[in-house]
Amino acid sequence: MTEVKIKRRCAVYTRKSSEEGLEQEFNSLDAQREACEAYIASQRSEGWVLVRDRYDDGGISGGTLDRPGLHRLIADIEDGLVDVVVVYKIDRLSRSLADFAKLVEVFDRNGVTFVSVTQSFNTTTSMGRLTLNILLSFAQFEREVTAERIRDKVAASRKKGMWMGGVPPYGYRVENRKLVVDDERGEHVRWIFARFLEIGSGTELAREVAKRGIRTPRGNRIDKKYLYRMLNNRAYIGEAVHKGQSYPGEHDAIIDRETWDRVHAILQESARKRAARTRAETPALLKGLIFGPDGAAFSPSHTRKGGKLYRYYVSQTVLKHGAGSCPIGRIPAGEIEAAVIDQLRAVFRQPEVVVGTWKAARAHADDITEVDARTALQQLDPLWDELFPAEQARIVALLVEHIDIGTEGLDIRLRVDGLHGLAREMMAGNREQVA
Repeated sequence: MTEVKIKRRCAVYTRKSSEEGLEQEFNSLDAQREACEAYIASQRSEGWVLVRDRYDDGGISGGTLDRPGLHRLIADIEDGLVDVVVVYKIDRLSRSLADFAKLVEVFDRNGVTFVSVTQSFNTTTSMGRLTLNILLSFAQFEREVTAERIRDKVAASRKKGMWMGGVPPYGYRVENRKLVVDDERGEHVRWIFARFLEIGSGTELAREVAKRGIRTPRGNRIDKKYLYRMLNNRAYIGEAVHKGQSYPGEHDAIIDRETWDRVHAILQESARKRAARTRAETPALLKGLIFGPDGAAFSPSHTRKGGKLYRYYVSQTVLKHGAGSCPIGRIPAGEIEAAVIDQLRAVFRQPEVVVGTWKAARAHADDITEVDARTALQQLDPLWDELFPAEQARIVALLVEHIDIGTEGLDIRLRVDGLHGLAREMMAGNREQVA
């Protein structure tokens, strides 16, 4: 009788760590596959047949199982479409002993054997498993030694101040594997450091950078986080950094050491303190209250020229879409703040406002007279200029609900309950003084 051989479906898996050479007509993956197919053909008498589906992973490390070709192979194994997995070398499938143990578990569960055409063993025998573990241990050892050599080489190169690749810092470009100062962007870096010394605020600096149209080399917006990374990048003073240690670099510095030290003296102060100081120097009395003809809010901004501070409120529409996008792009802060205060002072003197305030206050204290209410409101006018900016801003936020600016002028919407509350505060203060 003729012995009938059981057909064994063989899947070839190939992998290459780097993408180098994959564009060639006959590459490393093709060479691996050709050797595996020849081996399968030599086993035809044992019933081996080739599965025509390709399971290739080009440019992917063997240190991970997250590979598209491997995922498809495992899926077909789980579906019962494969009996033997054939590879050129064992480390093509995995360089990690732990990962390979997971794969062998999948193979065993589905009755699949594993064959390396250059390393003769069979995973179904105890000797084959021993050989497999020995080979994998050496493969993992080789991988770890190679990684250590690369890390040592990078560390040694960084200590010599060499550029070891990656995205160059803003203001530099790479030529012949060295950092070279880009003249235009280098000037932007110098301006950013100098401007931060003047205003000490990353938020304000980000606004001014946006106004100047300065963007990242990829065309993205430069935000506060990006700016702080720039201000802390020691490459700008000609240094190379490796694992927190700085070494003299081969490239030219953009920022001098004195400027760097002054900037970092500011950065050492907490961001909250710097923000508070910035707000104190540039009070924004109407922040969050002004809206333009298109409904967009106006944000406070400022600039310095010749040592003098100029404050503005700028439309969010203009900040997002540029000049000309709103009929009222920006307005001088002093002018509109004075206009609002003048209107508030006029409101305090109106008889109907005095009576309304008195009636509202009586709901909380029935012994308050109309004279008390009038006196309290009249006191606010002469006291206004003596108040601290923060107290002025608190009172405005208490009294004003909304300010609409149009080409015809401005319209102020008041908070009636805020006026009553303010009058109660002042009347309570008067009573304490009398007592």
